[in-house]
Amino acid sequence: MTLASPNGFPTMSAFPRTLASIAVSVGGLALFLILASFLLISHPIGSTVRGYFYDVDHSRKLDLPVFGHNQSTVDPRRDEYSDDVINKNPNPPSDSSLQVPVSSSGPSDVSETKQTVGQPVPVPVLSFSSNQEKEAATSSDSFNVTEVVEIANPGLSNNTGNLHSETNDASPDSSSYLKNDAVPSVTPLASDATKNGSDDSGCDLYHGHWYYDSTGPLYTNNTCPVLSQMQNCQGNGRPDKEYENWRWKPSQCELPRFDGKKFLELMRGKTLAFIGDSVARNQMESMLCILWQVEAPKNRGNRRMQRWYFKSTNVMIVRIWSSWLVHKTSQPFDFAPEGVVKLHLDAPDEDFMEFIPKFDVVVLSSGHWFAKQSVYILNNEIVGGQLWWPDKSRPQKINNIEAFGVSVETILTAMVTHPNYTGLTIVRSYSPDHYEGGAWNTGGSCTGKERPAADGELVENGFTNIMHEKQVTGFNRAIKKQLNKSRLRLMDITEAFGYRHDGHPGPYRSPDPNKITKRGPDGKPPPQDCLHWCMPGPVDTWNELVLDIIRRDFEGNRSFLS
Repeated sequence: MTLASPNGFPTMSAFPRTLASIAVSVGGLALFLILASFLLISHPIGSTVRGYFYDVDHSRKLDLPVFGHNQSTVDPRRDEYSDDVINKNPNPPSDSSLQVPVSSSGPSDVSETKQTVGQPVPVPVLSFSSNQEKEAATSSDSFNVTEVVEIANPGLSNNTGNLHSETNDASPDSSSYLKNDAVPSVTPLASDATKNGSDDSGCDLYHGHWYYDSTGPLYTNNTCPVLSQMQNCQGNGRPDKEYENWRWKPSQCELPRFDGKKFLELMRGKTLAFIGDSVARNQMESMLCILWQVEAPKNRGNRRMQRWYFKSTNVMIVRIWSSWLVHKTSQPFDFAPEGVVKLHLDAPDEDFMEFIPKFDVVVLSSGHWFAKQSVYILNNEIVGGQLWWPDKSRPQKINNIEAFGVSVETILTAMVTHPNYTGLTIVRSYSPDHYEGGAWNTGGSCTGKERPAADGELVENGFTNIMHEKQVTGFNRAIKKQLNKSRLRLMDITEAFGYRHDGHPGPYRSPDPNKITKRGPDGKPPPQDCLHWCMPGPVDTWNELVLDIIRRDFEGNRSFLS
């Protein structure tokens, strides 16, 4: 058979086809498609296809980034931070609104600047965001060097009766400082917290040793515009810098250097809150200093809280001041007059609890304010006091150490039973001070400490040890009461940081060029801060630990996050 072709084209020959041959061809093709489809959906090829495209095969884990438990609620393409902390007061004052101003192009900030990593940035004049912040600057940050502190501490020897007192027969001279081959180490502590709630997946982060890292810190005092002057040790004239270079090495694994880009990506669309005392501020500023080398955040703070917003990843870093983490009032109560602070040890601090549902990660810090004057109330009854007890003939039921333990159990129980909180709570354990040879006001000093302590130089602090013990006990009791889907982790830095007597500002807590930095002819040490931490310095390790805890938690909750 010949088919006619269009004009100008050659003739095409047709191939003879019968109806039966066509049917056979179609049937064969259909059979082939059926067999091929069966093979594609069967194991192992099918499982690989489904795993990559539909993620229904759990026999193979894919190494994909995980961004947290509420990832599905965050659109990473958004510039604004709409899921922000909201003030639940129906009529909030205009100057304390917690709303983030947004526009079609994202939050407006006329002061937004770009920063090149490693280049100095202009340091703005810092202002206090609240009356509490003023109190922190005048009281919390300097209480250890401006007022007498006495502690009711029965059962302990006299040399551990004060907040900063330590047993010290003789301070080591310069020849006994840590040599390169003398590595300070930390031995394990027996604690139920390790089994119940500390971050122990992979390896124990809290037992290891300090080693010298010549690469230096992640920032300098000139590249962080939010560094408090009291922690700016180099800016205040400290002549040595080795304390900046020591890094923590867990015995069984590596603790990576803090990667700011990875942190911001991991926390995309989330809020990290530091809540507590001036040591919490110390850690929060360390976090900001590290992240500032990646991106300059926008200040969204107000009178109630400090807030720093990283636009590229929609991340918010928050700090809320809370001296004791429990409810406090100055109103008269029973035989306690107006003015003296009353602590309701069985009630959490409502100043920050109202915001808890909006936080994805919370880092808690407390303990040192239990040296301050206060009245302890439990079950609506005055049960004790610190630096206050009018009737010496009436015995106190609890002292400041017991009160601290109760407060820890109270706040952590509130966190793990809050019906609307699903975040990660990190309890940073009691931060050791290093007033050797006495308390802050009785000749205690950390002057001249330039390297971490070696095992033979470590000065035991009985008060630090018992405060840590009470904190761990409160932690363990609270975790047994868990009702919600939040997670509770103990970041147990106390023992490891007992070796870092070199990391405090000491006498270099002020830029005053005429300040006294050496002992006088009578051997009396100068006024100094052996409680807070230099920046950069050991405190940066806390945030390396925080990052690792967050990473492990998010990876461990992969199925819950997806």
